[in-house]
Amino acid sequence: MAFNLNLYPVVYTAKYNPDTKSWDEAWLEQDKVSCSELAKMRESDRREILEKRNQLGFPAFSLSSQYGYSVFEGLKAFSQKNGAISIFRAKDHGSRFYSSIKMLYCPPFPKEQFLSAVQEFVRRNAKLGYIPQYNPVWEENSFADAETTYIRPVMFAESGIGLGVAKIPQIVIAGTTVTSYYKKGLEGAVISDRIRATPHGTGYIKVAANYLIPALAKKEAEDCGYAECLFLDSEKQKYFQEASASNVFFVMKDGTLVTPELNDTVISGIIRKSVISLAQEAGIKVEVRKISVKEVFKNACECFLTGTAVGLTAVTSITDLKGKKKTFRLSDEKNLSVAEKLGRELKNIQFGISPDNDDWNLIVE
Repeated sequence: MAFNLNLYPVVYTAKYNPDTKSWDEAWLEQDKVSCSELAKMRESDRREILEKRNQLGFPAFSLSSQYGYSVFEGLKAFSQKNGAISIFRAKDHGSRFYSSIKMLYCPPFPKEQFLSAVQEFVRRNAKLGYIPQYNPVWEENSFADAETTYIRPVMFAESGIGLGVAKIPQIVIAGTTVTSYYKKGLEGAVISDRIRATPHGTGYIKVAANYLIPALAKKEAEDCGYAECLFLDSEKQKYFQEASASNVFFVMKDGTLVTPELNDTVISGIIRKSVISLAQEAGIKVEVRKISVKEVFKNACECFLTGTAVGLTAVTSITDLKGKKKTFRLSDEKNLSVAEKLGRELKNIQFGISPDNDDWNLIVE
């Protein structure tokens, strides 16, 4: 299954009404095929249904399709050990969605409406069997192969041909079941010579246009046998910023956990924030600051990435622009890495094994 698109049948939509200054909501039930029924179908029939679910009737020519003027979020729903279904840090995702849309000079989508919509989205698709049920087998490898529901809220602009900002935006919330993000057989990361974002730009906003450069750089990395690419700052090409769609952390030889500081070229990741909190609760010293390639190659002993899609994923090595390779420590049977410890605790909270002391899980009633 991996990280593939197999849309659920029920989709949420909301369109901004400039007259009432509110959002007109609607639920689209593309079909009534349950998850079990879909699984029994021939592959050709199954693909036909999945393709139809992705036909939502948006205009071919819009500010979104031509200029990347679109905002999105990615959040996950988890089936918990006690049978409940939770959405991880939904309030934070709703707040970021609101802020991102507002920063594009567009009517922002209300946070309360966001929370209500994502919960109802899970409820309606759960009735058709599309939310994965908890499987105790997942615990054997710390949920590495666990299935979750990836929820994708997107803001689309209306029809248009010239440059401009959206005045009548539309929100769509869809979802799919996913497992691991990275393709098997690829290891390590390579520093890209491409520039992901520049100061005074939109690099800190969850806008679609930001992800073209990362998509190209990640393809180039994979073609060379790497799992991921890493970007440096645009001004000096010296300091780490983030990966293609995730934040980056380094564990230094003295045990300090370092992650690049937030600015207008780095996304404020929800999992990034969670990991910083978990590390501090575990007594790990955390520094949020600039960190150079030179410092990492000299003093770092671990590296890992964080994001809703990637979770918390250890990086085995980094190769720089000159081909020099830095290898990092991983867990073994006797000594767990910092990445492994933090990753396990994060998953245990998300799947309801550990107490949710910070109220990160929004339980879907």
